[in-house]
Amino acid sequence: MRQILNTLYRLSGGLAAVGMVCTLVLVTSGIVTRPLGIYLRGTDDYAGYAMAACGFLALAYTFKHGEHIRVTLLIDRLGGAGQRTLQWVALLIGTGMSAALAWYSVRLAWQSHAFGDISQGVDATPLWLPQLALAIGAAVFFIAMLDDLVMTTLGRPCARLASAGQEPARME
Repeated sequence: MRQILNTLYRLSGGLAAVGMVCTLVLVTSGIVTRPLGIYLRGTDDYAGYAMAACGFLALAYTFKHGEHIRVTLLIDRLGGAGQRTLQWVALLIGTGMSAALAWYSVRLAWQSHAFGDISQGVDATPLWLPQLALAIGAAVFFIAMLDDLVMTTLGRPCARLASAGQEPARME
């Protein structure tokens, strides 16, 4: 099961990286073609969709690498049971909030599909398409939060994705 979850988190991070590359390509193509008098319809909108997808799809991956911003001033000062309890409460609240985010993101995409919502841009994109990436990212983030909550509840260390042999940049 651990391997499946880690693969899911890595896949989500990989899709976020694809979103970053798409954003780069779309913005760069708009910049390069503008002086040539060529207008690429919808590139601004699609760059925005890709950037939003990138942010949401990266949530679980960065969380499992321990890279989300955390206020550890109080947690680090506590010892033993107090530290574990506060960590568990924080995970419980975070899991609840991520569950709500996932639920409403999925619901938004579903309703946009059901109602046939389209963007107001020149390309008239069905809005459920970019919203689907947000919903998937939020759902995977909820799974990652729930994973850590269950591990903490069972008294086991939270599983973290292995880095590629380099120390991540931190400012604590």
